[in-house]
Amino acid sequence: MRRRRFLGLVGGAAAWPLATRAQQASQPRRIGVLLNRSADDPEGQARLTAFQQRLQQLGWNDGQNVRIDVRWGEDKFEREHQYAAELVALSPDALLASGTLSLSELQRLTRSIPIVFAAVSDPVGGGFVESLAHPGGNATGFMLFEYSMSGKWLELLRQIAPRLTRVGVLGMANVPTVPAVFASIQAMAQSLGIEAKPFIVHDAGEMERAVASLAGPNAGLIVETSASGSVHRDLIIGLAAQYKLPAIYVYPFDAVEGGLVSYGPDPVEPFQRAADYVDRILKGERPADLPVQAPTKYQLVINLKTAKTLAITVPQTLQAGANQIIE
Repeated sequence: MRRRRFLGLVGGAAAWPLATRAQQASQPRRIGVLLNRSADDPEGQARLTAFQQRLQQLGWNDGQNVRIDVRWGEDKFEREHQYAAELVALSPDALLASGTLSLSELQRLTRSIPIVFAAVSDPVGGGFVESLAHPGGNATGFMLFEYSMSGKWLELLRQIAPRLTRVGVLGMANVPTVPAVFASIQAMAQSLGIEAKPFIVHDAGEMERAVASLAGPNAGLIVETSASGSVHRDLIIGLAAQYKLPAIYVYPFDAVEGGLVSYGPDPVEPFQRAADYVDRILKGERPADLPVQAPTKYQLVINLKTAKTLAITVPQTLQAGANQIIE
């Protein structure tokens, strides 16, 4: 009798861990998302929706077999710092970082939780990965663009404003890749005989003074991606209109909201592709083995309404190649 009871207890003890493991395996996986936009920013919402929809296509349904925790850092250091800490404290199975500051804050806090990033300008130069082909650490993802395309902004601006002789490049001081972007634009400016000047600013006040100092005949403005976020978009577009400056931006939303022209990578596609990487990581692959990839789609958007207020005639050849015309 005692022997049968002992065997039953042993059997129960052996079965308990198996049952526990099965229960744990069925628990939802967890993904932390840190976006460098505000919660009411249409661009930020579009990126999040693209990520979630692609995950769902891959079989991950929020609230069922996965839980997605979202934070909106707005590219503000204090918020990014706070929310990165909150997400890491949740011990998620994977993290999604949108933008350089979001990635920096997350990787500062963890070198073990897998991180997939999107819209990061220079992951190697920023020290986030060892190389594009072999990231080597806990992060991988999708670059914002390659530096060589930065000169394209100046080319397009010159086509729209043929008399252009001076151009300002507006970027934020807390983004380490701005100097490299300017170097690429400077090389193109020299070949076109245009004077290029960087304006590396810390806040809205410095931004206003920089654009005001640029105002004058035959001047133009290139708005580097870090400066054209949701926080400063309306201000920059308003300043360009106030001082009659032809300006080129990175994201389609900038042109939709009143900017003259935008040219840059499709802002949504990297987040769809990021979902594929997160899926592979949740299924056992390592970020160190997934190569960092460059954008595959670029968009040209022209706002003819803004062009009219600036007395600019956009060449028909340029309009013919645009992905979107706003009239």
